[in-house]
Amino acid sequence: MKLKDLIDDPHAADIDIAGLATDSRVVTPGCLFAAISGTIVDGAAFVAQAVEKGAVAILSEAPLDCAVPVIRSTNVRRDLARASARFFKGRPQFIAGVTGTNGKTSTATMARQIWDNISAAIDTQKQIKAASMGTLGIQGADFHEPLQHTTPDPIRLHQGLQDLDRRGVTHLAMEVSSHGLAQHRADGIDFDAAAFTNITQDHLDYHPTFADYFEAKARLFRELLKPGGHVVINANGEGAQSLVTRLEVLISSGQLAPILTGKEGSDVELLHVQATPVGLALDMIIAGARSQFDVPLIGAFQAENLCVAIGIALASHLSTPEILSSLPDITAAPGRMQLVGSRNGGAVFVDYAHTPDAVASALSSLRPHVEGRLTAIIGAGGDRDAGKRPLMGEAAATRADAVIITDDNPRTEDPAAIRLAVAAGAPGAEIIGDRGDAIEAGIAHLQPGDALLIAGKGHETGQIVGDEIIPFSDVEIAKALCDG
Repeated sequence: MKLKDLIDDPHAADIDIAGLATDSRVVTPGCLFAAISGTIVDGAAFVAQAVEKGAVAILSEAPLDCAVPVIRSTNVRRDLARASARFFKGRPQFIAGVTGTNGKTSTATMARQIWDNISAAIDTQKQIKAASMGTLGIQGADFHEPLQHTTPDPIRLHQGLQDLDRRGVTHLAMEVSSHGLAQHRADGIDFDAAAFTNITQDHLDYHPTFADYFEAKARLFRELLKPGGHVVINANGEGAQSLVTRLEVLISSGQLAPILTGKEGSDVELLHVQATPVGLALDMIIAGARSQFDVPLIGAFQAENLCVAIGIALASHLSTPEILSSLPDITAAPGRMQLVGSRNGGAVFVDYAHTPDAVASALSSLRPHVEGRLTAIIGAGGDRDAGKRPLMGEAAATRADAVIITDDNPRTEDPAAIRLAVAAGAPGAEIIGDRGDAIEAGIAHLQPGDALLIAGKGHETGQIVGDEIIPFSDVEIAKALCDG
C-alpha cells in the first residue's frame, strides 16, 4: 500500500509500505515506523535503528534529521491508528465497543454468547459468527488468542480485526479501556454501537483526575461511533446521567441512537431480580415485550450486565424472540462471580472485583444467595491508584461477615504497606500476606450455607511480585482445596 493512502498528509510520498511498527526491534524492510513518545521511552531515539532495519518512512511529532521521508504529525498515536485501519483490510460487519469501570468483560462475553446462541437455537436466516475481545483475549466459539492489553495497540488491534474477518466472524463485542481511548488505540474502527456500564474511581494512577478519566471514556461515544450508531447505556450505572447529558446534542439531532437498559431503562427494562440457589430469576421488558426467565448467573449486578448485552444485541438488529432463545445458555465470564467449588457445604466464588465499587457490588449481589456467613478475601495492586485501598477495605468490611486481607499483585511496592492501607478501611480484618495461605484459611472456615468470595484477580494465572510474574491462579488454588 502507498504511504499517501495511509496518511492524510499532502507531503506523504508515493512510497510502498509493507508493514507498520512502533518497536524498532520488529521493523522489517518496507515498514512505516511510528516514533511514539511514551511515558518511559521516546520512539524518536530508535529511528536510526528502525531505518537500519529497513524502515522506509517515519511518522513523528518532532522534526527529525533522517535518511528516509519523515511525515510530521500533531498526534502520532491517532494517525497510526487510522493508518492501521487502512492497512489491514477487513473487519467484522458489526462491532460494538464496551466501556466502563466494571462489567466490561462480562458484558462483552454475554453479547458474544447471545449472537452465537441464536444461530444454534432457532431457525434464522441470519448468518452470525461472533467473537469478543478484551481482558480475556480474543475469543470465539472455536478459538482463543491471548492479548497483552484489554485494548491492544492499534497495529495488533486492526490486524486482529482483519484476522477475525478472515475467520468469518460477523459480530464482535470488544472492551475499550480508558487507557486505550486516551491513547487513541481504537481510533479508525468506526464502531456500530458503543455501550456504557458505569464509572467509578479507578486508574487515577494514569489519569490525573476523575474528570479526565470520564472524558477518556466519553471519547468512545463522541468521536469513535459511526453516524447514527447506537449508544447502549446502563441507566442505573454510576455516571450514566452525566454521560447522557454529554451526548444530549448528538442524541437529539439523530446522530446517535440511544438504547437505555436496567431498572430505569426504557428499551431493556429490568422489572425484578430474584436470587435463586443456582442463579437469577428475571422479569424484564425487551423492546416492549415482557418476559420472565431464569439464567445461571450469580449476583444481581450480572442482571445489569446482561441487560447491556441485550441492548447490544438489539443494536445489531436481533429480534426479541431471537434474543430470548439465546439466554438459557448464558454463562458468566471466567473469573467473574465464578463458582469454583464447595467445602463443608459452603460455596467458593472467584471474582475480578478490584475497585471499591466492584467489591461492594459483588458482595451485595452475592449476599441473597448465601444462607450463612459471607467471607471476603481482598487485596490491592501495587503501583496503582493508592487512594482506593482503604475504600476497598471499607467496602468489604461493611458487606461481609468476615474479611481476610492478603496480597494481590504487589508489583514493586512493599506488600505489607499495601495490606495496612487496605486494613485502614477494615478494622478487625484478618491479615494473611501469602495469598495461597489466605485462600486456604478462608476455605477451611466454611460451614454449610456459607460462602467465600475471593476477589481481585479473577481469571489471572500469575501474581506480579517485583518485576516477576509468578504462576498463580485463584481458581486453581481454590479448586484444589474444595471437596471433590
